[in-house]
Amino acid sequence: MIRVRVRRDEAGRITGFTVQGHAGFAEAGRDIVCAGVTAVVFTALLGLRSVARIPHAVRQEDREGYVDCRLEPGTPEAERTAQAILETMVLGLRDIEKDYGGYVRVTEGG
Repeated sequence: MIRVRVRRDEAGRITGFTVQGHAGFAEAGRDIVCAGVTAVVFTALLGLRSVARIPHAVRQEDREGYVDCRLEPGTPEAERTAQAILETMVLGLRDIEKDYGGYVRVTEGG
C-alpha cells in the first residue's frame, strides 16, 4: 500500500509530505495506481521548484517507494503559490484514494 502523510501547521498550511510504499495493484510497470500517485506527486514537486520557486528539501529512495518533502520559508507570494500546488496535489491523491482505497491511503496532520 502507498501511504501519503500530509503535514500541516496549526493554521492548516501544508508544511510537507511523505509518500511511502508500493501500491501492489499490478506488476511493476503496469501499476496504474502507482503511476497515478507518482505523476501527481512529482508534478507537485516540479511546480514547487519551477512555478512557486519556494525553497524545499526533498529526499527520495526509489527502491523503497519513498519521497519526503519539507517546505522552507519563502516569500509570501511563493508560499501562496506553493499552497495552491500542494492543495491540488492532495485533491488528486484523495481522488485516487477514493477509487483505489485498498492501495493508497492519505492522512493529514501535524
